[in-house]
Amino acid sequence: MQDKQITGSPGIKSSIKQCQWLSGLLILLLVIPACGDSKIYEWRDTKGSEHYSDTFTSNAKVVDIKPGYEFYSVKRVYDGDTVQLEDGRKIRFLGINTPEIQHRDKQAEAGGQEAKAWLFAKLRNQRVRLELDAEKTDKYGRTLAYLFTEKNELINLSLVKQGLASISIYPPNLLYVNELIAAQKQAEQDKLGLWALADYDVIPVSQLTEAGHSGWTRLSGKVIDIHRTARFIYLNFSNQLDARIECKWLSLFPDINSYLGKTLEVRGWLNRRDTHFSVLIRHPSAIKTLPGM
Repeated sequence: MQDKQITGSPGIKSSIKQCQWLSGLLILLLVIPACGDSKIYEWRDTKGSEHYSDTFTSNAKVVDIKPGYEFYSVKRVYDGDTVQLEDGRKIRFLGINTPEIQHRDKQAEAGGQEAKAWLFAKLRNQRVRLELDAEKTDKYGRTLAYLFTEKNELINLSLVKQGLASISIYPPNLLYVNELIAAQKQAEQDKLGLWALADYDVIPVSQLTEAGHSGWTRLSGKVIDIHRTARFIYLNFSNQLDARIECKWLSLFPDINSYLGKTLEVRGWLNRRDTHFSVLIRHPSAIKTLPGM
């Protein structure tokens, strides 16, 4: 198809041509998968019309596209998963949780200071960029993000690889879920960081006392009953403990009934209701079927 004739003053012609060029390039950027090795080529046909493609031809040249990343200096490291940028924004890392450090009414948890120290050393004299997911902020007004260095290292993932953080997936923020799960599986297998600490050993349901357990924990037991309400599915381990799953995220899980009679490990935080405890499970990565049981 021939290009339509553009009429008007030279300035108008130039502006229209520029818009056409940008429009064509924008469309190509939207349809080409985001891959680090992808290249975009520009070429002209015999009539002088510009074309763009991800396939090389003999008369094509690579379009030099600068990523629209903006880098920031880190002003403050609060703990292993929260920092403040030079522009004042407080950033909470997506997909992970590191143990608490001592502050205000919070007691220090095993591994918390190590995670903060690692992060501080990693980000010193470094600039970072943010990548957001479905939810942009949390209820505290913090920006939720994946943090990348100028060398394209994903800090959230590195903390998990080192065993300094456990994964904590909050749907619908699932951008790097597969990478995070794989990294935790390897760190756990290699007993790195918190996976080597007695504080995070699995607690059998039968050993759960009335005092409960503070902080992130791991509990194991046999699912003896499953029941459903309008909002939650409950996996009952005993009269003292259940794990609840929000119905709106059931599509992420295997058949819930397949858990019945299985011995599972569940990971998260204990919520207390009178003498009963409950663990909120947001993603199937927080449930582990124990082998041979």
